[in-house]
Parts: sequence; structure tokens; C-alpha cells
Amino acid sequence: MERTLVMIRHAKSSWANPLQSDFERPLNDRGEHDAPMMGERLKKQNLLPDLIIASTAKRAKQTAKKIAKAIGYDESNIVWDEKLYHCIPSVFEEVLYEVADDVKTVFIVAHNPGITEFVNELSDKFCTDNMPTCGMVGAKFEAEQWNEFSRTNKQVFLFDYPKNVI
Repeated sequence: MERTLVMIRHAKSSWANPLQSDFERPLNDRGEHDAPMMGERLKKQNLLPDLIIASTAKRAKQTAKKIAKAIGYDESNIVWDEKLYHCIPSVFEEVLYEVADDVKTVFIVAHNPGITEFVNELSDKFCTDNMPTCGMVGAKFEAEQWNEFSRTNKQVFLFDYPKNVI
């Protein structure tokens, strides 16, 4: 079965309140604009998730909700996973291993630096120095179960971000 994974870095966050914890930082104006715009780009490509999994940090939650709204995904179905907050690449695999096998397309909304490291491990034909805020990397692969993810050959078919002129 062909499966699709889209990794999404949270949109641009606000540093306006220096006393605010990193976990509680919200999106700034640019982030508020970029997240729905990127959701619209996904929708135009007919790239729609069966499941969205997101970090519980405020900026990631806001990004996931805005993308969900733009693509017509019921935000009450978003799975919030605290393990995704500033995680290392292997945690993304652990999260994928828990996905039900009838799910074909998964979006994960998370953070740097782990997300950049993870997408650079997807294929030896893809590399980025830095996953931009609200950037997206999509990969397709053949597998009967999500727990085969690490053993499959993945093809990166999508690299898009707000400042990318398409």
C-alpha cells in the first residue's frame, strides 16, 4: 500500500513577550497568515490527511488547527502528542509506529531542530540546511504497516514553504 507522510514545521512564532515560556509562545502575524496559506497549497495539490498529529506546544497547535481548517479536516480529530515538542528524529518514527494501518496519509506538525534532522534522513536524494517555519516535506513509500517505515525506501516529492514562489 502506498503511504504518504507530510512533515510540517510550525509557523512563525512570536517573541514579543520575553518572559513567556518557549512552550507557550503563540504564532506571530506572519505565522497567522502563513499556516492557512500553506494549508490552501496542500488542498490545491489534493494532498489531504487521514490523520494529523501535532506537538502540544501553543505555536504547533495553532499551526495544526489553521492548516486543518484550510483543508477541511475536522480539528477535533487532530491527535496532540507532547512527545513531539523538540523531539529527536527517532521519536517521529515511534509516533508513526503507533498509527493505525488503515491510515494512508499522515501530517505531523512539530519543531526544529528535530524536524530538519528527520526529513534529511528520509532520502539520500533530499537535503535541506533548515526546514523553514511552516515548511513542508512530503514523502511517499510502500508499506503494509506504519511500523515498516524505517525499513522502506522513501521518495521525497514535496518541499514547500511560505517564501517559495510557486
